[in-house]
Amino acid sequence: MNKKGHVLNAILLSLGLGYLLEPAGDLETFRTIVAIGVPVTLGAMVPDIDTAFGKHRKTLHNLPLLAAFLAFPYVFGNLEYVWIGVLTHYVLDMAGSRRGIALFYPLLKQEYGLPTGVTVSSSRADLVTVIITVLELLIVALIVYEVPQWGFEMGRQAAGF
Repeated sequence: MNKKGHVLNAILLSLGLGYLLEPAGDLETFRTIVAIGVPVTLGAMVPDIDTAFGKHRKTLHNLPLLAAFLAFPYVFGNLEYVWIGVLTHYVLDMAGSRRGIALFYPLLKQEYGLPTGVTVSSSRADLVTVIITVLELLIVALIVYEVPQWGFEMGRQAAGF
């Protein structure tokens, strides 16, 4: 994906996450969207910094960098959602483009991707971005709304209720 696609994904994802977490559609929903949107958008742009140095889709497109951003809020106490932007950047580059990314770099230089992508310059790149974003939001909705219910049901059945 290109920079436009990563920003589009981050904005749409932030809007969707804001409504999933605060569905009232009021001022609190707007605050949630902004609180999620800024770090997610920043995180979505971070991996492409490797176009200025290193090897693109290798140097900053790997699991060690994602682990560092997962740990960031625990160490520094801010930017709780920046890892979501990095993760969705990876998802877009793996599922939305033909090339893939080097997930295990610097240990392995092999790039991994799904056969579902288009070239970065494709006229369908924005459509692919929107489709992937919708799928990401569906997965989050399942996690937010269904997984707790499944756990509750399993606990209820295990207790014999």
